[in-house]
Amino acid sequence: MPFTVALTGGIGSGKSTIANAFAALGAEIIDADSIAREVVEPGTPALQAIVKRHGESILTAEGTLYRARLREIIFQQPQEKNWLNQLLHPLINARTQQLKALTTSPYVLWVVPLLVENGLQHQANRVLVVDVDEATQLQRTQQRDGISLAQAQNILDAQASRQQRLAVADDIIDNSGTPDDALPRVAELHQRYLRLAAAEQD
Repeated sequence: MPFTVALTGGIGSGKSTIANAFAALGAEIIDADSIAREVVEPGTPALQAIVKRHGESILTAEGTLYRARLREIIFQQPQEKNWLNQLLHPLINARTQQLKALTTSPYVLWVVPLLVENGLQHQANRVLVVDVDEATQLQRTQQRDGISLAQAQNILDAQASRQQRLAVADDIIDNSGTPDDALPRVAELHQRYLRLAAAEQD
């Protein structure tokens, strides 16, 4: 398995921007959100199981998963969230391991928004936290998703706290400035991860 750096951060912290900056330097990216979407694509056993449990109304007119409706259900019924996690987590994990095994770069950047919430930090060699203060998170989330302050605050409250994320961090990128402000730090960490990955191979 390649040397694995788990990148995480709260909503609105700019995880994708930072991941793209690493990708531009040649790092291979494995995105947990993309895998989570992939395992419930039309025709997959997971989507069939979700439809069997919640009925056809859980699908859009195009036959894809109606995410907003599913989010509503699991928000109101914690037991449904547990059921969904038990269905999807093993599938997401298996696909993640498969992609890691196929990688050819010295290290992979594994982008996992819910790393701390799901206790996955032990599956990585390093944890990199993209950090901004809460006020910035709220402002960016409102602008990006066109939602109210209260809605943004609800999302923030449902996630691990900033302190919980920083407690598991090996490395931190302060992303409160412009996207370009973080580039020197990304370049520095990229070199560090290449060195650590090489040392691991020896």
